[in-house]
Amino acid sequence: MNAFVEHNRSIALKKLLGGRAKALPRGITSVCSAHPLVIEAALKRAASDDAVALIEATCNQVNQEGGYTGMTPRDFRRFVEDIAAAVGFPVDRIILGGDHLGPNPWRKLPAEEAMAKAEAMIAAYIEAGFEKIHLDTSMGCAGEPVALADELTAERAARLARVAEEAALRSGRQPPVYIIGTEVPPPGGATHALDELEVTRPEAALNTLAVHRAAFAKAGVESALERVIAIVVQPGVEFGNANVVLYRPDRADGLVGALDQMPGLLFEAHSTDYQPGDALAALVEGGFAILKVGPGLTFALREALYGLDAIASVLAGRALPDAIYATMEAVMLENPGHWNSHYGGSAEEQRLQRHFSYSDRIRYYWPDEKAAAAVETLLARFEGDIPETLISQYLGRIYPVVVAKKVLPRARDLCIAAIDAALEPYSAATIA
Repeated sequence: MNAFVEHNRSIALKKLLGGRAKALPRGITSVCSAHPLVIEAALKRAASDDAVALIEATCNQVNQEGGYTGMTPRDFRRFVEDIAAAVGFPVDRIILGGDHLGPNPWRKLPAEEAMAKAEAMIAAYIEAGFEKIHLDTSMGCAGEPVALADELTAERAARLARVAEEAALRSGRQPPVYIIGTEVPPPGGATHALDELEVTRPEAALNTLAVHRAAFAKAGVESALERVIAIVVQPGVEFGNANVVLYRPDRADGLVGALDQMPGLLFEAHSTDYQPGDALAALVEGGFAILKVGPGLTFALREALYGLDAIASVLAGRALPDAIYATMEAVMLENPGHWNSHYGGSAEEQRLQRHFSYSDRIRYYWPDEKAAAAVETLLARFEGDIPETLISQYLGRIYPVVVAKKVLPRARDLCIAAIDAALEPYSAATIA
């Protein structure tokens, strides 16, 4: 990394972290999830790293109308802080972020109606104390193209930034830092097989900054532009239902070079789930200092739960009638809205994707009453230690830490350890 990019990264991370980091890290992991076990694992990982925890909620997940989790921004903050209290993690070391904040949840409405709702959402996030805001107004609303021109996207982003600034002033909150960018991978991953992605062109990234600079000035929120710390671009990473496109630094050389013309900014990389450790480290080295991960963490949790389900059957000596796989299949078939437009192919192919897709649409179903009860029933089946040999057989990802006595062979501990195993490469890539 050249000295200029290193300087950019230092400026941006200082704005994000404030005085909460003892030593400035190389980058930061952004955990995008509303699953309590994922939040717990993320906080425990941050504690072991002596780091700040960045936890983000998306516009569809959490908004003023409840989102698909049923939580408002204030509810989500309380949810995270309650978990922090339970594990002894200091709340002043938590940064809450809002991801893809814009009209997306209401894009079937006319633009003005959708933007009015987006404004109310932005205000709710700021009033709840969220400190990092990704302004994403790139999607068209009713009667508009699917993707909007950069100038209109920037105009709408500036409009939302003005609402955020006013909400911060009104509520006595510190104004947030912002993420801008229109070249955003699909939330939750692509819906088809991927071979190779088009990396954002350097001139496109520079144009994104230029049009936002003009729009923020026109909207009278130049001070907000000073707190833009990153741009979302496509570095060439993504995952589909059955494959992962790995980062190739050579393909992003031109894009990385564009940071030389963006004083004080860095890049934010979305959909980094399932990238190996060396790819994550290369992303950070190239200036993609904010690494977002979400489905990869609930994917690891699902692996652990299914592994425990298999172990429970082995220990019982028979197939169990309330196996979690069967429960989840029934729940997803009963309410197909979260997966049916994302999974294609034959009925058998769709069945496999429902449970094992990298996009992990099953994560939307864990809060369901039947699913939650099945998980509790499963965990309750294990009264004591689980034999290490069965952990080796069915939970190979975490067997090494169990046999090394770093993790107790207890069901809940194994779930947390599985998520932590997915988080560990991010720590290695981002912690100095």
